[in-house]
This record gives sequence, structure tokens and C-alpha cells, in this order.
Amino acid sequence: MHTTRDARPTDVLVVTGPPGTGKSTVARILADAATPSVHLHTDDFYAFIRRGAVAPYLPEAHEQNRVVMDVIAGAAARYAQGGFHVIVDGVVGPWFTGPLVTAAGRAGVRLHYLVLRADEDTTVARGTARRGAGALTDPGPLRDMHRRFGDLGDLGDLERHVIDSTAQTAAETADAVRAAVRARTHLLT
Repeated sequence: MHTTRDARPTDVLVVTGPPGTGKSTVARILADAATPSVHLHTDDFYAFIRRGAVAPYLPEAHEQNRVVMDVIAGAAARYAQGGFHVIVDGVVGPWFTGPLVTAAGRAGVRLHYLVLRADEDTTVARGTARRGAGALTDPGPLRDMHRRFGDLGDLGDLERHVIDSTAQTAAETADAVRAAVRARTHLLT
């Protein structure tokens, strides 16, 4: 189906979780299957900071992360308002969903929050095997982020938004995300 920029608003899908759970691969699959589509990779927004950036997983990055999330939320909502299928992919913990909820509400679009989570060993193995500039491969921060999204993490009521990607291929995880979006079981309001 082809839509135009003056089409009806679409939904925003936030595909999140710790590194190594398949977020970026699943987001690409979802974005490539929709027309028109936008894939907002949160790492890109951090790369836009030319000087003075703080690694986003460090405690002192909180204010920087808040600003970056505000920018991502505004971009995602505006694209969706313009008829684009929007997939946001990155480590977006529940502690940073406020700007997304606010922007989606103002734009009149639905916000789906999907947490991909694999077991810790799988997450660390996938994360340390990554290649490329800027890829987080240090097992310490990988384990810390896994804990933040893990059973002992900060998900609380959002635990129902988890999709276990441990034993799934990226295509299977993308299918699980599509099913959750169709069922509207992972909406944030």
C-alpha cells in the first residue's frame, strides 16, 4: 500500500531493549516492509552531537539523554502525523517514555512500546560479537543494560510489553512485533 505525506496519521513503534536483542535488525525488517516508512535509529541522534557528548549509558548523561529523547519523540510524531510508518529503534528505557507519549498524544498518533529481551548470556554474546564504529561491545555495560530491562529491572507495569527474542530469528521477532501491533497490546498512553 502506498501512502502520501498528506495521508492519515500512522502509528509510532518503539522497538527497544538492551543491546544484542535484535532491535536494529527487526526495525529494518519492519521499515522495509512498509511504504512510506522511517527508521529512526536512536544511535544516529547521539552521533549528531559533535562535541561534548557523554556515553548515553553513563549516569552523567541523563540530561543529554532527555534532550535527545525529546528530539526523537518530536521527529517520530511528526513523521507519523504526515502518514509515514515510523519505527524508532534504540535503548529507550521506560524512564524516557514520557517525551514519546507526550509527542504522540499531541500529534494524535498511537505509540507502541515493544521491549525485546533475550536471556543475559545471549544478549552479551550477541553484543560482544558486534562490529562497527561506536558499537557497544564491553560486557560490563551490556550486562548492566540487560539488568535494567531484565526481570529485576525498571519495567514494572511495562513487563507485559516484553517480547522474548532469545530463540527467535529476526524475522520471527518481527512477526511477533507485527502481531502485538495488530492486537494493540503494547500501546502506551
